[in-house]
Amino acid sequence: MATVASRAELERLLEDDVPYGDLTTEALGIGGAIGVMQFAARAPMVLALVEDAAAIIALAGCEVELMAASGTALEQEAPILQARGPAAALLRSWKVAQTLIEIWSGVASETRTIVDAARAVAPQIPVACTRKNVPGTKRFAVAAVKAGGAVMHRLGLSETVLVFPEHRAFLGELPLFQAVERLRRAAPEKKLVIEVKTADAALSAAVAGFDVIQAEKFSPAEIAALVKRIASMAYTRTRPIIAAAGGVNAANAAAYAAAGADVLVTSSPYLAKPKDVQVTIAAADQSGRQVRNAEGAGLGPQREMFRLFS
Repeated sequence: MATVASRAELERLLEDDVPYGDLTTEALGIGGAIGVMQFAARAPMVLALVEDAAAIIALAGCEVELMAASGTALEQEAPILQARGPAAALLRSWKVAQTLIEIWSGVASETRTIVDAARAVAPQIPVACTRKNVPGTKRFAVAAVKAGGAVMHRLGLSETVLVFPEHRAFLGELPLFQAVERLRRAAPEKKLVIEVKTADAALSAAVAGFDVIQAEKFSPAEIAALVKRIASMAYTRTRPIIAAAGGVNAANAAAYAAAGADVLVTSSPYLAKPKDVQVTIAAADQSGRQVRNAEGAGLGPQREMFRLFS
């Protein structure tokens, strides 16, 4: 199963947590003992980055079986993965893999909540997440957003054209239609997007020829009024797309969708609380069967869906 990050990137995550060996495991002399580790959902969640977590455990020296793929909606206690290998490998990879799943499943779960809320009103409306993720985590952020059923608004500054008021501060008195002409000459294959903060600015942008009007911090009522005014105008080009942005979240996504926005743009999922993953680690007898975990209980039977690095 494909991972988001490269092998080298996953190895760096391991190295970051265990740069010079596991002192506790080494001091106890238990590194060679064979054990079994199981991950399960402690509460309902949308799973994300499980393939990368499994790859980390495999890189540490274990055999890994996945019970669910990224994007799966899990119920409480649903199994996620099971790994078998030396205690040193299990304990080395345990927290890195667990934390990776927990953080990004939180993002995926919140994304899914927003998507579901919006599509209950407008079944085809896209939810687009911004690039406002923690720097250095874009690969994981994108994967989590996709696992939650959304798309990326922008991957970065290199592949999209989005004119902010901060750009216009350097344009002096240049009319908007001339800015549009300049942009189309320089980036003829790109959609032209502009952020606006008032309805009048949105109408001016529509007349100038922008393809997408990003309405920043408009209320749902203001979006509804803008959609109505934009629809009443005559265009030589296709009617601009109206993207509601700024403060869109699970509580108001349905209202923005009902207001007639074409796209919902949000950064809200990146602030989501991580989802808890329950981890149990069991020693195994010589036959490889699980005999106990940290709480003294055996691990239950699991349903194998696919095997990674077997």
